[in-house]
Amino acid sequence: MKKFDLLVIGGGINGIGIARDAAGRGLSVLVVEKDDLASHTSSWSSKLIHGGLRYLEQYEFRLVGEALAEREILLSIAGHLVSPMRFVMPHVPELRPRWMIRIGLFLYDHLSRRTSLPGSSGLSLAGPPYNAGLKNTLRNGFIYSDCRVDDARLVVANALDAKRLGAQILTRTLCVSAHRKDGLWQARIKSEEGASREITAVAVVNAAGPWVKEVLNGHLHQPSRDNVRLVKGSHIVVPRVYEGEHAFILQNDDKRVVFMIPYEGSFTLIGTTDVAVEGDPGKPLATDEEVAYLCRAANRYLAKPVAPADVAWRYAGIRPLYDDGTSDPSAVTRDYTLRVDDDQGAMAVLSVFGGKITTYRRLAEHALEKLTPYFPGLKGAWTDKAKLPGSDFEGSRDAVFARLRDKYAGLPVEALSGIFRRHGTLSEAVLGDASAAADLGEHFGAGLYAREIQYLVDHEWARTAVDVLWRRSKAGLHLTTVQSERVAQWLADK
Repeated sequence: MKKFDLLVIGGGINGIGIARDAAGRGLSVLVVEKDDLASHTSSWSSKLIHGGLRYLEQYEFRLVGEALAEREILLSIAGHLVSPMRFVMPHVPELRPRWMIRIGLFLYDHLSRRTSLPGSSGLSLAGPPYNAGLKNTLRNGFIYSDCRVDDARLVVANALDAKRLGAQILTRTLCVSAHRKDGLWQARIKSEEGASREITAVAVVNAAGPWVKEVLNGHLHQPSRDNVRLVKGSHIVVPRVYEGEHAFILQNDDKRVVFMIPYEGSFTLIGTTDVAVEGDPGKPLATDEEVAYLCRAANRYLAKPVAPADVAWRYAGIRPLYDDGTSDPSAVTRDYTLRVDDDQGAMAVLSVFGGKITTYRRLAEHALEKLTPYFPGLKGAWTDKAKLPGSDFEGSRDAVFARLRDKYAGLPVEALSGIFRRHGTLSEAVLGDASAAADLGEHFGAGLYAREIQYLVDHEWARTAVDVLWRRSKAGLHLTTVQSERVAQWLADK
């Protein structure tokens, strides 16, 4: 029976972030994820690293300040996956007065130190570039900075680093049960193929996302009064509705906000909703009602309306928020709560309630702070300066890509661009000795070649077409049904 210091249940951004941090401090770590990495909440987000401007209205100053600080850190350590973006807020006086927005943006600029992003200001929408796609009745607005992110790939990058540091990561593996015995946790884990084995661990991290309460009460037999609120956020992707690389933050008449974000070159991402859900969170769906809601919210501002028939893709994710007793799903805190339960100062289980992708790294630090008493001599925090795999640039991002293009001048630019966007400085590990398109193997479309898929299988835990097309890449958005089926067949043949 193999012994680990830490058993982490859950392969989303929080579980993997904690695993990476713990492995870097010298702990032996095992991660078990019942599905694929980032296969639930962590891949169905709004793809943003942001402070959460609207959370200021709920007086979440600690959360916003921490998120703004993390925004700067992630720009530094995850530069191939996180990039700056300007956000434009058209002003609609009857929704929020100008003075309120100015105060909010002033706080947003000053709750944490900015080192690389420009601040906010007022803005005229009377002419280009920021009036693109908008109704000509919208004459004024505001502009501020936040960032976009490839959410699922951020999880993968953390997993790659955790593995490099010695963590063992098992996907498609369920923690069937665990109990305390002889000063350790004894857990039974089971693979998708049905193979079972037992391991022991000094402590357990329950980062099961929407299943955190189920794991705590059912699998770990640890009673708790803490509860999780499941709130669904749905998004739609439509053909691009405006020119420019800026995003829009749109006020809605229900006091919520909706984002419009340039996405995958030729599309616009619109989201999100806040809908309380009950029951199994495993397969959330963006309903027709939610699609219609997002279209209405966008059409208040767009010169050319979007309709449900325009939607190229819809998706939904479940946010496992800490139940603070608030009845309105939009007002439930987005802050995280970490609960530690032990038995006479040993055999701890730390459970993660809530959290957002922006603050995952700091959440992991806080988790290790809480676990320090169970691991005497544990090393200190380290992740704020350590770049993730793929982001160890020498020079600017553009300069690094230019060098890659020079080295692989015989390869299609579309393939190089996609591979670099996904893998950063690991692109050469993907491309190897390829000198012509034929060396990349079968081309499935949208710059996705067999050589990259093989790399995803060999090094990034990918197994299925969904893993490849919708998490490790977003090629599924660009491929035809026939092309996607060919990817699935290729993987099955391998």
